[in-house]
Amino acid sequence: MKVYLSRRYHFSASHRLHSDEFTAEQNREIFGKCNNPHGHGHNYVVQVTVSGQVDPVTGMVCNLADLDVFARREVVERFDHTNLNLQPCFEKVVPSTENLCIEIYRIFQCGFPKAHLETVRVEETSNNFFEYSGQ
Repeated sequence: MKVYLSRRYHFSASHRLHSDEFTAEQNREIFGKCNNPHGHGHNYVVQVTVSGQVDPVTGMVCNLADLDVFARREVVERFDHTNLNLQPCFEKVVPSTENLCIEIYRIFQCGFPKAHLETVRVEETSNNFFEYSGQ
């Protein structure tokens, strides 16, 4: 019997969508207002879904406190109130929300072994969200 657990986390960060592969004109054409040299910010909502067997003793898929500590330490504290363009993980990658979603998935996949990671969903705005569930 597999049970799914989803938990939400919040952080605010800025980014500029820009690629050194393009000319300034191409960047403006492709990324529009998101290519503003000063960047722009979002209040991101990250939803992490894990799954597993229900432990017969605790009645849980995983301990929520463990999940919360990991998420705060590895994701929220890392990205909250930062410019994503300055993060090492985006040194050679455009810090789009798609790439942010993949990076957060990678962080959980590499560091939280207490449950099976199913998906990461990142809401950028009330209209835009992205989900990633691995390769």
